[in-house]
Amino acid sequence: MFEKEVLEKYADVLLWGLSTARKGAFKKGDVVLIQYDPAALELAETLYRKILERGMYPLSRMGLTNTMEHTFYEMASEQQLKFLPPGDKELYRAINGRIFLRAPASLTYLKDIDPSRIGKVLVSRKPFREIMDKREEKGAYSWTLCTYPTAGLAKQAKMPLSAYAAQIRKACFLDLKDPVRKWEAIHAQAAGIKKWLSGLKVKYFRVVSRNMDLILTPGEKRKWAGISGHNIPSFEVFLSPDFRGTDGVYFANLPSFRSGNYVEGVRLVFRKGKVVEAEAKKGGEFLKKQVALDKGASRVGEFSLTDKRFSLIDRFMADTLFDENFGGTDGNCHLALGASYSDTFSGNPARLTREMKARLGFNDSALHWDLVNTEPKTVIARLANGREMVIYEKGVFQNA
Repeated sequence: MFEKEVLEKYADVLLWGLSTARKGAFKKGDVVLIQYDPAALELAETLYRKILERGMYPLSRMGLTNTMEHTFYEMASEQQLKFLPPGDKELYRAINGRIFLRAPASLTYLKDIDPSRIGKVLVSRKPFREIMDKREEKGAYSWTLCTYPTAGLAKQAKMPLSAYAAQIRKACFLDLKDPVRKWEAIHAQAAGIKKWLSGLKVKYFRVVSRNMDLILTPGEKRKWAGISGHNIPSFEVFLSPDFRGTDGVYFANLPSFRSGNYVEGVRLVFRKGKVVEAEAKKGGEFLKKQVALDKGASRVGEFSLTDKRFSLIDRFMADTLFDENFGGTDGNCHLALGASYSDTFSGNPARLTREMKARLGFNDSALHWDLVNTEPKTVIARLANGREMVIYEKGVFQNA
């Protein structure tokens, strides 16, 4: 799909992202896992070579085809759904980096599968995520991911495959001579915004648009994170708030694909930190099942804002990685139901125990589902001294 020059640049950007995301430096002898969908084979091959050139050990693991995955969810017994492959715990305890190349051939191939069956797999594999989270907190591991263009993605985004691929090139700056240099510049600019936001003594944020009016409480010992190399592309600055202080209405005007299901027009009503109403114009029953996946699935794990000055993404891509980083004319915010991120803890994340997370209002769940709003909006911070200040308006952070 991409010519050799673009593949080389894409691989360089991904390795920049992987290195930037890690608290400790990569060194020769480190182990890096490349996980990829079949359609992204060429990019996986390019990365494999570049990792070897750096004196590290590349491992590769191709994902299931759509047919294989559908067969699994359709036929697997309860025990087979929850089965953990031998060696996976040892693998995740040993790798120092992981790059995931997403290239789905279809977004709806699991639409006839009961979402609860998929949920059981997510819950059963949560220990793997916890292993990697702990290693990341200690600086021993990092991850990044990207999307490779496919006909299935282009179809759902309602554009030709060539136009879809062009959007990815543009969004990741792969048309530039030196895209890594561009990413380094954005990373530096974002550092100033995160420092400004983290320095504010905020009692709560109020997010207002045509269809939503939501209160979010940052909570104790929080800092803003983002544009860290974890996602390519990524222009979002985010916080994992104290879920207990969420009240009001959130609305996602961009559609979402999840577990083979299409969901549109999501409206969530929060009371005392929990979803008490969940409805959607399309996919409402699936939404309700996701909210009930586990205890934390009805709570907020993340709130994010994207500055339109950074992002060149200006249309729906049918891919959360791009849609949550939408720039356009008004930027975007997104709210994630489910798991929170420990890297928004202002202390040492390695010391953030399960008990501390519960006390500080960091949410825990097998779910993490980003729901995006691109409406014109204003975000107001109510400061601890009683003053109010606008921190985000017309798609731009107001720190300048």
